[in-house]
Amino acid sequence: MFNRNRFLRRVAAIASISLLTGCGLLSGGDTGDEKTIVVGTTSAPSTLDPAAAWDGSWELFRNIYQTLLAYPNGATSPQPDAAESCSFTDSGSRTYRCKLHPGMKFADGDPLNAKAVKYSIDRIRTINVPGGPAGLLGSLEDVQTIGDREIVFHLNKADATFPFVLATPAMSIVDPNEYSATSLRKDGKVFGSGPYTLKSYTEGKQAVLARNDNYRGFADRKNNGVVIRYFQDSASMVKALRAKEIDVTYRGLGADDIIALQRHGTTDLQLVDGVGTDISYLVFNPKDPWAGRLAVRRAVAQLVDRGAIAHKVYKDTVDPLYSMVPKGLTGHTTGFFDDYGDPSVPKARKILSDAGITQRVPLTFWYTTDRYGSETAEMFKELKQELDGSGLFTVTLKSRPWKTYVVGYQKGEYPVFGRGWFPDYPDADNFIAPFVGQDNALGTPYPAKEITDQLLPHSRSESDRAKVVDDLEAAQQIIVNDARLIPLWQGRQYIAASDDISGGEQALDPSTIMMMWTLHRKTSW
Repeated sequence: MFNRNRFLRRVAAIASISLLTGCGLLSGGDTGDEKTIVVGTTSAPSTLDPAAAWDGSWELFRNIYQTLLAYPNGATSPQPDAAESCSFTDSGSRTYRCKLHPGMKFADGDPLNAKAVKYSIDRIRTINVPGGPAGLLGSLEDVQTIGDREIVFHLNKADATFPFVLATPAMSIVDPNEYSATSLRKDGKVFGSGPYTLKSYTEGKQAVLARNDNYRGFADRKNNGVVIRYFQDSASMVKALRAKEIDVTYRGLGADDIIALQRHGTTDLQLVDGVGTDISYLVFNPKDPWAGRLAVRRAVAQLVDRGAIAHKVYKDTVDPLYSMVPKGLTGHTTGFFDDYGDPSVPKARKILSDAGITQRVPLTFWYTTDRYGSETAEMFKELKQELDGSGLFTVTLKSRPWKTYVVGYQKGEYPVFGRGWFPDYPDADNFIAPFVGQDNALGTPYPAKEITDQLLPHSRSESDRAKVVDDLEAAQQIIVNDARLIPLWQGRQYIAASDDISGGEQALDPSTIMMMWTLHRKTSW
């Protein structure tokens, strides 16, 4: 996901909307009362084990685990964290070498050495959770250790994006003495080396983070600890914010609540509107007798009214999206608009009739009830209305909570299902590669050979991403032609907070993951 000259600036740079008078937006002020910061979100982890998660669990991981590389405040490319240094050692981007800081330790005092790093990476590939983070390591051949501090990653092909992969929370380093090499940890405990330790965790309710005294990395902790509370919806989260039961909200603010905060300023709350690269899209299961038919998918693509979804459902707090690669990234196209134009029932009917389909097509759309915000159900009702209203489809809606929803799509149970995507790392590659191939993040095989065997390998051989626009555009056009994935909207990042909270601008890394250690209370304006 990059435009190195334009987008790889601060992804979460604030396009300020202030509800305050005469004061900065989540910035300025001195570090004051060290009372624990309470953060609310609707995005609860699906697991505490990094080997299992390729989803929003990373929000928590970033704060309790450590990776070799990460994003210090203001950085737009990965910088050493657990590592002292990292670099490619060859001209072909196939050998990547990192050296750890001396004397590194996990929170429990066990040594964090080269063997622990190798163990953690190998473990991800050995366990190989369906739809899990092993899919990020397709270019990795093997991991070699040299002494206690050096790790060498040998790649099976050129991959200029590999440092970005290592910077994802999926590559969190775990204590080999506490994690099985062949199975996931499920007891609710965490043994990492991040800025915080997980003091306690109640699934679906809250995570209590305390300072890790053994931490060594770039995080400059501005608070003594953080409590993350997990809410089912935006309304209850904002109610808790207004009641001062929480200090900050992140992920999951509903459109109505955002609009209310924008329109009805108060003296004790502040709202930040930041650049976002999260996307929402539909996935079609090729094994379903109807969703597996190209004409059916193209007819759906012809009928989807993204503008109506953005305006009617999300109150213009999201933008219509016509490519899997969001706006602002090098290589972004508008392929779905270029090929389909505005929604059209006659065009959709012709697509179906040309394929010999004259009956109303029955499709079941699935969505999750507790993952992508309060408007998800309303969006799917809008989609049903658009498709049913065309006279060409009969749509049935079904839903599940996230934990069981994930299991369902990984088993291939859903004909059509909704997903959201927050970037793993800032490159357009990350909005294409995770969704194609046999083992992808969706658990729904998509063997796009030209993309996986030609376009992506060629683009990954070039470190200057501006030079691979043709490859990225060609890959997006294949996705448009196949209509296996249909993008719907691109989001923005909204943070609401009490007026005494500072550090919000610094809290978002280029993958829009919140780094809790920057948050603190002000003592003066």
